[in-house]
Amino acid sequence: MKRRVVITGMGTINPLGNNVAETWERAQAGECGIGLITGFDTTDFPVKVAGEVKNIDLDEVIGKKDARRMDRYTKLAMIAAKEAFEDSGLDMEQEDAERCGVIVSSGIGGLSTIETEHKKGLEKGMYKISPFFIPMAISNMAAGQIAIAYGLHGMCTCVVTACASGNNAVGDAFHHIRDGYAEVMLAGGSEGCVTELGIGGFASLKALNTTDDPMRASIPFDKERSGFVMGEGAGILVLEEYEHAVKRGAKIYAEIAGYGANCDAHHITAPHPEGAGGAKCMALAVKDAGMQMEDIDYINAHGTSTHLNDAGETKAIRTAFGAHADKLMVSSTKSMTGHLLGGSGAVEAIFTTLAVHDDFVPATVNYKVPDEECDLDIVPNVGRKTTVRAAISNSLGFGGHNASILIKKAE
Repeated sequence: MKRRVVITGMGTINPLGNNVAETWERAQAGECGIGLITGFDTTDFPVKVAGEVKNIDLDEVIGKKDARRMDRYTKLAMIAAKEAFEDSGLDMEQEDAERCGVIVSSGIGGLSTIETEHKKGLEKGMYKISPFFIPMAISNMAAGQIAIAYGLHGMCTCVVTACASGNNAVGDAFHHIRDGYAEVMLAGGSEGCVTELGIGGFASLKALNTTDDPMRASIPFDKERSGFVMGEGAGILVLEEYEHAVKRGAKIYAEIAGYGANCDAHHITAPHPEGAGGAKCMALAVKDAGMQMEDIDYINAHGTSTHLNDAGETKAIRTAFGAHADKLMVSSTKSMTGHLLGGSGAVEAIFTTLAVHDDFVPATVNYKVPDEECDLDIVPNVGRKTTVRAAISNSLGFGGHNASILIKKAE
């Protein structure tokens, strides 16, 4: 018998806020966390804006000694994990640590460390690079550091599926608990690639928006969209077997009930133009939950603000939902945060959970010019207080990776 899985803790740090409460308050207000890049000099860069984490000294929060051994993406993950773990009220002295695990993703991993140490190696010799270079740079280390910090001895792994990574991490953790392998999983993703190499690489790919106006940069579904905006941050959720959560008196935000994952097998960077893989992926999530397409009220779209994604995702939603697509609310919170790559699905899982829990759909902000190719109810500019029985969060990644998670009210 498949077991039920609920969300009992959440933590985040992202361009909108440095915790869940601040993030959700600003999202409900329709604020935008995108601004001019401050992390490096963009004079010679075509890209001027990003979604940076603000108003926090990561090293101070982590502790100077530990921070010296962590890349930025790991620091972000550790801050989000601490909030999520404390929010859940878990007491590891009361838990079987072998039945508690971690799946935390990163699309790229320790890019800032790679840049710093490579530069040092060129200047001083490769034998002078940090002995912590490898454990700081590898993309599984956020998951490893979280497991070490909280004594979690169950499965500990890292999903690397580009921009689908965060959703795959949450979905895989959900199935791991549902199928009886664990009682508790910390799941999510983290990314810290607003760096010269990160911005330069995506700019060279012609994937990034090049405006210097932060309010017209990440504009999903808008006809004037012309590329995504890089963001950074992390989201971590505590997933727990339902009876286990009830027994210890945990608060329950929502139930994660379905998960779909597949591949376009079409192109290394472009989604399928008809959204075929994405359509099937959403249908898989609904089927996995034992629900009907008509049960879904809201979709937190991948909604990257690129021409191909937003048009293709619109087609995918219409293919999957048919006539019900006209009744769906479909918004992109990347309009507020930018695109957090491997961390995006995790942060958006938090937005989706709160939408279900609080009956509030966040808006697609800074929307001005309608596009006939994106003819859905995208909840433009102003969030909406309305009943949300169940919602899907989509993440679609380079390589054709598709991942959809379904979150519903906990009964």
